[in-house]
Amino acid sequence: MTSLTAQQQASKVTDWVKPDDKSGEFKRQVSSFRDWISSEPGAKFPPEKGRYHLYVSYACPWACRTLIARKIKGLEDFISYSVVHWHLGAKGWRFATADDKDAEGENVVPDPLHKDFTHIRDVYFLAEPDYNARFTVPVLFDKKTNTIVSNESSEILRMLGTVFNDQLPKEYAEVDLYPEALRKEIDETGVWTYDLINNGVYKSGFATTQEAYDRNVKALFEALDRAEKHLVDTASEGPYWFGKTITETDIRVFVTLIRFDPVYVQHFKCNIRDIRSGYPALHSWMRELYWNHPAFKETTNFLHIKNHYTRSHTQINPYSITPVGPLPDILPLDEEVPAVAAAAKKV
Repeated sequence: MTSLTAQQQASKVTDWVKPDDKSGEFKRQVSSFRDWISSEPGAKFPPEKGRYHLYVSYACPWACRTLIARKIKGLEDFISYSVVHWHLGAKGWRFATADDKDAEGENVVPDPLHKDFTHIRDVYFLAEPDYNARFTVPVLFDKKTNTIVSNESSEILRMLGTVFNDQLPKEYAEVDLYPEALRKEIDETGVWTYDLINNGVYKSGFATTQEAYDRNVKALFEALDRAEKHLVDTASEGPYWFGKTITETDIRVFVTLIRFDPVYVQHFKCNIRDIRSGYPALHSWMRELYWNHPAFKETTNFLHIKNHYTRSHTQINPYSITPVGPLPDILPLDEEVPAVAAAAKKV
């Protein structure tokens, strides 16, 4: 059998919409590894300190969900992590090398567990030699059995919220990202924010027909309008999505909103409005999380975010030119864009 050329391989990896799909719709892959860390007797993956490793990308919003949860829950000594290089090429995400000078950030390193591995795909093939889908991040890896536990970010996020509680200091064990009293609301919110906002930016940006783009970008901004109204209506209850307590909803929505102005507005053509001038409540909520909670700020790397999208998605941006703006990447808490500041003075 003739081997594929690098160009052919690249077209397969970065064909976000299959060339023969006349709908033009981006359809996200379903995660393949769905095991859990569990304290149940005889569990395949028990909650052992130091046993697990997270492979992530600072560019990827789904992966950064798990990093935020890891930090909020005080799991730094329980779960190690490493970060891939921001570029996604013919073989998918690659590990950084000693020669890389353009991917600054904590733990942006060669694979710390397998010295000969060059790409995330190597981790997937180790776990499943016949694996034939996308090589996504995050990956929760078991160092003891040398296999993947999960590559589904929402389930890893949910897992990290509880599975080590018995071993954590009280202040971290009591952090509840999925409180029982709010579970119905969290689950309902997760359905529409995932489909229309988290995935909506991709369905807009990767669309290959005008009809698919128009449909998805309008649905995206209708969802942002809905999110804005929710935050306005609940502002008196506290600064977070559900009032006084950070929940997984804050994490899930934040990772998309923090990328919106720097990337999605121009690169994915999500430009009906931007966040900083078009959504004051969302803008305030996002900055509260970023500037006042290290788990959000310290897991956000704008260099990786901007370089990944603009230099990996060559079918959208063939010359790989990274726009300079917006400047700054995120505004300080007490600063607004001139138009918003001027409007506030008139009120």
